[in-house]
Amino acid sequence: MTITQTLKKLFWVSRPISWPNTAYPFAVGYLVAGSAAGIDWPLLIIGTLYFLGPYNLLMYGVNDIYDYESDIKNPRKGGVEGMREARAFHPTVLKACVYSNAPFLLYLFWVIDWPARAVLVLVIFSVIAYSLKGLRFKEKPVLDSITSSFHFVGPLVVALAITGFPAEAWPFVSAFFIWGMASHAYGAVQDILPDTAGGLRSVATALGARTTVLFAWISYLGAAVLIALQGVGYWSVALASLLYVLNITPDLSITNKTSAQANKGWKRFLWLNYLTGAVVTITIVTHTVGTSWL
Repeated sequence: MTITQTLKKLFWVSRPISWPNTAYPFAVGYLVAGSAAGIDWPLLIIGTLYFLGPYNLLMYGVNDIYDYESDIKNPRKGGVEGMREARAFHPTVLKACVYSNAPFLLYLFWVIDWPARAVLVLVIFSVIAYSLKGLRFKEKPVLDSITSSFHFVGPLVVALAITGFPAEAWPFVSAFFIWGMASHAYGAVQDILPDTAGGLRSVATALGARTTVLFAWISYLGAAVLIALQGVGYWSVALASLLYVLNITPDLSITNKTSAQANKGWKRFLWLNYLTGAVVTITIVTHTVGTSWL
């Protein structure tokens, strides 16, 4: 296999469609919360690049290796929603995870203080513990949704920890975390049948398809309400959040037998994130003039 072919495979293993979901929270969190004290541009650039590519390679690479047995039975795997690389390629994935992550992490540990280091350690641990054999948080119902949500909220918390974590950020972080739990739970519904066939447990296999979708629906609504309560200026973000509620409403009557149908809503979800990100960006630009936070 040529170097180009290897890099192409690693690129798809890292699920590039999800890169903005981790890099964006770090970049925005640091830009907004750190604006008052001054921006360390090398830290912003290197941190954003880390959470853009290497972080996702670590998260999804480890996941693909330890989920291989179930992934090869899952019809939605083999593309942007997750690869099915042969076992022979797994050592290459692990080496790439180490080589791509180590330089960034060493730099970050060198320039940030201990509170932020502690958060970063927790973030990396949660990424590995989610999939690694012997820990497998992803097979512990509810903890799987909590851990998965932290994968995306974590980069934001790292950025906020670097800047002293302004108290005003808590409602937004909480809403993001609730949103993340809902997203993981809903995403698990489409895999109920292959997970069950592979002997895997998840929040969806434990609660059942209908209850899990209802949980996600209520959580999305709760996140939208929490954002709306922060003031009229954030109603546009709250309205964008309600799109997630509407997106999964058709699946409220879903059953375990029809759970694969949730993949349609999941695909809409992947692209809906870009629209929501645009709304959040416009809101941030509008409301951060002269402020240190939203």
